Amino acid sequence: MPPIARLKVALNGGRPPGAHPALPTSPEELAVAAQNAVAAGAEAVHLHPRDSGGAESLHAADVGAAVAAVRRTCPDTPVGVTTGLWITGRDVAARQEAVAGWEGLPRYERPDFASVNVSEPGFTALAATLAELGIAVEAGVWTLEDAGALSIAGGVPRVLVEIMRPDVDAEAVLGRLDEVGVGGERLLHGEGATCWPMIALAGRLGLPTRIGLEDTLTGPDGRPVTDNAALVRLALGLWSAARSAA
Repeated sequence: MPPIARLKVALNGGRPPGAHPALPTSPEELAVAAQNAVAAGAEAVHLHPRDSGGAESLHAADVGAAVAAVRRTCPDTPVGVTTGLWITGRDVAARQEAVAGWEGLPRYERPDFASVNVSEPGFTALAATLAELGIAVEAGVWTLEDAGALSIAGGVPRVLVEIMRPDVDAEAVLGRLDEVGVGGERLLHGEGATCWPMIALAGRLGLPTRIGLEDTLTGPDGRPVTDNAALVRLALGLWSAARSAA
């Protein structure tokens, strides 16, 4: 999995259709949003595939359609997807079966990487299945406890240090990963209220980060943004300023 120097775009997340005027859900919308975000400076794309009704899906046909659409507009950009357990109603076996079904996808429709949350049951088995499919694992670490658990699960090429709550110390989580010997690239980001502070911290630490309508609908000043590409430009500006001041 190619490293990310500065920024990955998270196009849609689990937000329902209509949550933002520019929120992409269909393959065609994801392709356009990805193309614009990459033109603005994003180096990788993360997305949540949807079914025909706009609901999140891990079914092979929906994953393949979303990935292939983005590849058509961004042929040289790594494309990744979620494996969030909530998508299967927290049914571990159903998620495992759905992801195993990606084996039938041609390489062009198969994601380059997939995020797997360490705190969700079934992490180890799912990570092994993804490895068998040639799909790199991004391990989602939210807490100190997650960092410790990841040391038991084995190595991954990228760790997503995802700070969802203001009371979680990002630098302590990063330090814990080092303490327990977890290797791999670190990508630091937040969501909602923690989004912009984590981008600034990532810049200061020289770590890649993430931005997109999955993480926030507003800029650092609290004003609504037009689309994912606008968020990418704002994030790169903040990251670069923080890096220069470090």
